Amino acid sequence: MSKVAVTGGAGFIGSHIVDLLIEKNYDVVVIDDLSTGKRENINDNAKFYKTDICDPYLREILEREGPDYVIHHAAQVSVRYSLSDPGFDAHTNILGSLSLLESCRGLCVEKVIYASSGGAIYGEPQYLPVDEKHPVMPLSPYGVSKYTVENYLYIYKKNFDLDYVSLRYSNVYGPRQDPFGEAGVIAIFINAFLNNKNPTINGDGKQTRDFVFVEDIAKANLLALEKDTDSRVFNIGTGVETSVEELYNRLKKLLDSKLSPIYGEAIRGEVRKIYLDSDLARKELGWTPENTLDDGLEKTIEWFKSNKE
Repeated sequence: MSKVAVTGGAGFIGSHIVDLLIEKNYDVVVIDDLSTGKRENINDNAKFYKTDICDPYLREILEREGPDYVIHHAAQVSVRYSLSDPGFDAHTNILGSLSLLESCRGLCVEKVIYASSGGAIYGEPQYLPVDEKHPVMPLSPYGVSKYTVENYLYIYKKNFDLDYVSLRYSNVYGPRQDPFGEAGVIAIFINAFLNNKNPTINGDGKQTRDFVFVEDIAKANLLALEKDTDSRVFNIGTGVETSVEELYNRLKKLLDSKLSPIYGEAIRGEVRKIYLDSDLARKELGWTPENTLDDGLEKTIEWFKSNKE
């Protein structure tokens, strides 16, 4: 049985990956400081260490557990927060990732799977859909930090033969997403609707995104772990462009709501329009999204209804 260490495994995306790995009979170790992750998200069959990836104790954990693979999701994930405190963003996302890579170096880790960001790395698209050859011009410190770690992964492969796959996610949504964070417009909208509060649309609502369901993201991580591919980056998105206004109207219809939106200021550092070309992931990983947006929204709504406080 192969062993996988998942940093950020108590978080929204990481916990779904842990669940899938355990379903597929992997031995799983979760490393999370619970700053944003939740203990209740952690699968009972996973071993858990409450640790910051910047803590020197991380190396001791990896030496003790000896994982075959590392899936790295621990991160500061807010574009807005990265603009207000770029130093913290760099400390967590860059130095924390370097700490992890240094810990992996010299151990028998076969591959690192890294959670990158297709929404933040490319900047304002020069063409659509955006493929992996698109120029990288991030508009926020968060995008810079994500791309910096991709470059470190390349260096560690070239110098230390540490294999990697970097998955550039589009906008991920689904059960367990935090409706009180700055990211995750779907979770924020659903939570507002269920609490009879008018959802806020930042900007004019014409901005578009590529929304991908979290279970499809978990599957992409499993395939990246199991497939024998070259160390490289892959876009992971649906290739479907949806405006925030259209998303709002879909949720309003699904929830049979009559609430009208409140329009707020646009968020600095966020792109106007983006959706991803994931053809490379289809060809090399065998990955395609299995959930349509409506399917995923219905599953997400049901989860929020079941977990409404």
